[in-house]
Amino acid sequence: MWDLAFAQTGQAPSGPSQLVSFIPLILVFLIFYLLLIRPQQRKVKEQREMLGKLKKNDEVMTSGGIYGKVVALSDTVVTLEVAPNVRIRVSRPQIAALVKGEKALAKE
Repeated sequence: MWDLAFAQTGQAPSGPSQLVSFIPLILVFLIFYLLLIRPQQRKVKEQREMLGKLKKNDEVMTSGGIYGKVVALSDTVVTLEVAPNVRIRVSRPQIAALVKGEKALAKE
């Protein structure tokens, strides 16, 4: 009988505070930020800088894998020479990499 009386009058154990329950969620967000979001933002920034510094006679590669030499530039379109007297126009954001130019020569 005493066991039943103590069981009824005892207070329920209190759970962890709300702050402690949010710590795993905060840690997961921090890991996602450090491993996924921040490197992607850095890559986008470098791509924008590369496109901004693009100039005539730079050799580039498009996102489709076509290599060419820049012969003309505008705000939205880049004209590439892929072979002698063969020119194509591509959208400026489709330039994936600078193959030969200031940045590529600095790496070598």
